[in-house]
Amino acid sequence: MPSLLKDPSTQVLELAAGRAEVVELDRDLALLLRSPIEQDTSRLGVFLGQDDDGTAYVGVVRDDLDPLGTSQWRTLRSVGVLLSDRDAGLFATMLGLANWHAVHTHCPRCGSRTDPDQSGWVRRCPQDESEHYPRTDPAVIMAVTDSADRLLLARSPHWPEGRLSVLAGFVEPGESLEAAVAREVLEEVGVVVEQVRYLGNQPWPFPSSLMVGFTSRAADPTLRLDMDEIVEAVWVTREELREMGTAGRFGLSPSVSIARRIIENWYGGPIDQQID
Repeated sequence: MPSLLKDPSTQVLELAAGRAEVVELDRDLALLLRSPIEQDTSRLGVFLGQDDDGTAYVGVVRDDLDPLGTSQWRTLRSVGVLLSDRDAGLFATMLGLANWHAVHTHCPRCGSRTDPDQSGWVRRCPQDESEHYPRTDPAVIMAVTDSADRLLLARSPHWPEGRLSVLAGFVEPGESLEAAVAREVLEEVGVVVEQVRYLGNQPWPFPSSLMVGFTSRAADPTLRLDMDEIVEAVWVTREELREMGTAGRFGLSPSVSIARRIIENWYGGPIDQQID
């Protein structure tokens, strides 16, 4: 890291309060990357990779800036879909690592304060010399359909009315991904599912998850909601989903999310609806 931060060809991504600065590029956006400056050496730094041409990318976290009042500083949720694959990958990796560093400042073994090491990919305890690595929590997210090919959409208590999505939940110790799908659906809406099939996955650094997507089929569509987890759930046809969206009675997940892609995979194509 010291040598990279002395090299003017190094490209630096700044992160402040979970936001990065972006610039307009035609109809899309791009991360504002810059050469290293002296202040970077005193900030948390993370090596983010290297291009085929040898250009190195480094992320730094700054706490001396409040980006909320400046429109060019944006969250990954708001701009991820507009960034190139490279920029989205840089942003997601840096955000995930910054979140991990922020909440793993002390050793879980002895309580001593840990230090960043290995270019930001490890935290080391100087007291007992233990090493601690970034954490990723696997979570499953699933499309549940019934025999009529209706899709199950639901709303958790902390979501506003009209905001519906597919079910999701964290994988528990000792269970497979498929078992987690079946358990979550049964616990939340009382439905037994079959034919659980892998669909795709997405890193989700909010703060540190890997979302693994599945499709599944309900053995019986009868719903029995756990009201602590789900306050509303409905089966919808494609026509009903279209009508709900047109009437403003349904808010989709952001287009950057795997939830949106799972719904559109069932729907048969993109759904033209903008989400803030």
